[in-house]
Amino acid sequence: MIVEFEKEYLRDLYTKGGSNDKKHRYRIDVVKRYKRAIDYLKWASRKEDLFRINSLNFEALKGNKSGLFSIRVNDQYRIEFTLQEFGEEPILTICNIVELSNHYY
Repeated sequence: MIVEFEKEYLRDLYTKGGSNDKKHRYRIDVVKRYKRAIDYLKWASRKEDLFRINSLNFEALKGNKSGLFSIRVNDQYRIEFTLQEFGEEPILTICNIVELSNHYY
């Protein structure tokens, strides 16, 4: 899949291992897992490939986040993204890295 980043800090986390934005700083282990999750997304040729990697917990979101998909970074964070499957190679846009609330535990 082609992976794009909606926001600069998301690209910086992947390419540089951190962000200059104080609001979006994460522990080193979270950044490593984020990078690994993005690598899985790049490896996949279609969304069905993501279901085979159990640790990602790939899911389509519902409710007010309908149209978004998510994968887990770890027990505390998930990556939310959109997926366009119109061309030869799907385009995935990373929208956010979200801290999970206690509701998900």
